[in-house]
Amino acid sequence: MSKLKPMIDSTGEVRELRTEDLKKFRPATEVLPDSLQRKLGVRGPQRAPTKERITIRLSRDVVQRFRATGEGWQTRVDAALRDWLESHKPAN
Repeated sequence: MSKLKPMIDSTGEVRELRTEDLKKFRPATEVLPDSLQRKLGVRGPQRAPTKERITIRLSRDVVQRFRATGEGWQTRVDAALRDWLESHKPAN
């Protein structure tokens, strides 16, 4: 097999990848240490997604107060909204 060329040339430009380069690639789960994978939040797909990813705009003070409660604050926002729905009827 031929010797692989460096990925970056003398000017710092990345060269185009060749088929032989791609054959050398391995999944991140095989090459990254477990500690780094945990920090990156590598996780598998949900078995049965129970929540929907959305974008929502909330007041800064509301978000700050929930974030101040620590990890899991988004779950607590979800619980607060669910609790509110039990005693209120959203406007149409």
